[in-house]
Amino acid sequence: YPQRRAHLLSTAHISQKRAMYRIPDTLDLSGVVGEFTTQLRVGQFDFQFTLGKVNFAVTSAITLIQNGEVIGRWAEGEWPDRQFFNTMNVAVCKAEVRNERLIVLHFANAIEMHLEDDSDQYECMVITVEGEPGPWII
Repeated sequence: YPQRRAHLLSTAHISQKRAMYRIPDTLDLSGVVGEFTTQLRVGQFDFQFTLGKVNFAVTSAITLIQNGEVIGRWAEGEWPDRQFFNTMNVAVCKAEVRNERLIVLHFANAIEMHLEDDSDQYECMVITVEGEPGPWII
């Protein structure tokens, strides 16, 4: 478990102005609205994708929800469900920091991607916004 999270930090520069282990309410994801991804990158311990100028590297579980039902999941050491294919080449119509533990990306095809901060001990995601001084370590 610690190995999967340690590799993200080995390549990230931590900004002293940003707190770890929670999603800050100052995280601005408005830049992903209208953007889409053409690639989902799956590693042994992480799931990565890019929406416009925003890069996501996630080590915690990701859930896809459509019409109130879970339609897909990805977790460490597993291949993502085939429904993740339906998030490719589909524009994001809304991005929200729902609370300090959850980011929800709403796609134009009514799929929601839930990115959850599920650990008090380890980093769950690194979000890099092109043009900002450093990554968000969550």
